[in-house]
Amino acid sequence: MELTKHTHSTVVLTKDGSTLVIDPGAYTPNSAELVAGTTAVLITHDHPDHFDAGILKAALDAQPSLHVWAPANVANELDVHDGRVVAVSAGDSFEAAGFHVAVFGEHHAAVHADLPLMTNVAYLIDGTVYHPGDSYFVPDVEVRTLLVPASGPWTSLGEGIDFVRAAKPSRSIRIHDLTLSEGESASFARFIGDLTGVPLTSLEVGESVTV
Repeated sequence: MELTKHTHSTVVLTKDGSTLVIDPGAYTPNSAELVAGTTAVLITHDHPDHFDAGILKAALDAQPSLHVWAPANVANELDVHDGRVVAVSAGDSFEAAGFHVAVFGEHHAAVHADLPLMTNVAYLIDGTVYHPGDSYFVPDVEVRTLLVPASGPWTSLGEGIDFVRAAKPSRSIRIHDLTLSEGESASFARFIGDLTGVPLTSLEVGESVTV
């Protein structure tokens, strides 16, 4: 399976000629192109850097084979589209374009105690790649490749370190990184690697690795 990192939190997995697109948000310039080239999209939550309603609604109308899995609040915004938009929650599992997907978590990481908790789900694909969305939720299963959020108003280096330590992956890959400067990127990777023993892979936009 190949993992391709796109802008911010958008990730594309490729296997046996099929693709699975995760979080093609409004901050990703080629989101519409990525969605047009797939039959399966996963959305972790409804924030615009992860979810572009306009792109997905247009794609669902234009692509009869496209299916979308997302939390209920996102699915409700997209409408049913003949059953091709499916609401998911923790404990669910399903097949998407030949990939096995298990759903974990419930809430977005807290930004501040004054703000209400928001919905967020995480996905484990083929028992290998774990995309947490905007959370540090650790699944109670083995994770080989952990995607680690690196920037944003809710992120914390300390919590990120604890996230990697608790998940105990074989490898970690940086995501959610649009606002990082070059210096911050290097510092984040150094702390994650030094304090967890798991080197952090920092992919350029469009770069792929085998997972």
